[in-house]
Amino acid sequence: MKKSHRFGAIALAAAATLTLASCGFGGGSSGGDASGKTTLNLLVPSYSDNTQGLWEDVISGFEKANPDIAVELEVQSWDNLESVIATKIQGGEAPDIYNGGPFAGFAADDLLYPAKDVVSSDTYSDFQDAFLANAEVDGTAYALPLIASARALFVNNALLEQAGVAAPPTNWDELLDAATKVSALGGGVAGYGMPLGSEEAQAEAAVWLWGGGGSFGDASEITVDDPANLPGAEQIKKMIDAGATQADPGSTNRSPLMDIFVQGKIGMQVGLPPTVGQIAENNPELDYSIVPIPTKDGSAFTLGVMDQLMAFKNDDSKKDAITKFFDYYYSADVYVPWVQTEGFLPVTKSGAEALSGEEALKPFLDVLPDAQFYPSTNPKWSATDGAFKSLFGQIQTKPAQDVLTEIQAQADAG
Repeated sequence: MKKSHRFGAIALAAAATLTLASCGFGGGSSGGDASGKTTLNLLVPSYSDNTQGLWEDVISGFEKANPDIAVELEVQSWDNLESVIATKIQGGEAPDIYNGGPFAGFAADDLLYPAKDVVSSDTYSDFQDAFLANAEVDGTAYALPLIASARALFVNNALLEQAGVAAPPTNWDELLDAATKVSALGGGVAGYGMPLGSEEAQAEAAVWLWGGGGSFGDASEITVDDPANLPGAEQIKKMIDAGATQADPGSTNRSPLMDIFVQGKIGMQVGLPPTVGQIAENNPELDYSIVPIPTKDGSAFTLGVMDQLMAFKNDDSKKDAITKFFDYYYSADVYVPWVQTEGFLPVTKSGAEALSGEEALKPFLDVLPDAQFYPSTNPKWSATDGAFKSLFGQIQTKPAQDVLTEIQAQADAG
């Protein structure tokens, strides 16, 4: 099979491996320092090896334009991020600005500024309406959309061809058959990369549970143990039991597993737009395709993910400085290069317009508006997300229904 990117390819140089880089800070309780500057504390996750440098460039430009404001940066891995933010909040040291995923629980505890309070009207109106809706709780946005992404299946064409698979799979039966044949090639090759470890278990779970007609719920109710989720959970076990995946999926994280795909040792794995950049950086000769994610019946399905920026109500004297930082960051000449380098999709109208001429991005931008998103506006989503990360890997050894029930119980407990 020749290389064909049915979902398009993004020529990115950024690697997508999550790395840990930190330059700790002491909390957000003080509005200024001895020099009279207002100090903002910024906690962000590492999306790639470029993340820290990108934020440092943003901060440098912002501080040059606003010499009375200083920004202290802390970068954490996604594996550590949620425990770090929880510890800081419990210790009364919440960052002033936080880049993360779940936020509704913070809003329910009255910890966040409404988004409209910390951006200008021009900046607020520039966000795509669909993304703002995903940042609302009871009709009020408490977070600012940061980046968006759509998922797709990355396929090693050469391995499928060696295994006698004529075309990428479109449904679960075809995927199981193709992955089993690729795994049978031996030599350390796995048919399907299935990351059920703590890094992003909720995403791999969504690929299967939603692909079988289920969901995690909505703004008012979390529905992990809904019977509609059982077919996807049982298909996961079927893949593992057939030897169609890598060894021990329950403890495997997405980033190191994708490194193995890039090395040419995995037949198929669900990936992100930045995966293209990782391949270009580390194995440009890899013969691969990007195709829609297979579902139970072959129907269309796209998992969308949106991360946010949010501002904690630590000190009202900092609100104007936070607003200046957000307005600076979301200006097109700052925001667009940041998104491009990280390899994600823009959430602003001006960003989408600036990238509209990039043919490689168009397929991702086209499918994103119809993507299914996590119920992140539900206050229990943070607990649900944590439950997936801590419990879902057990599905390889425990009955699927038991795992879903345990996740639901932990979600309900908050």
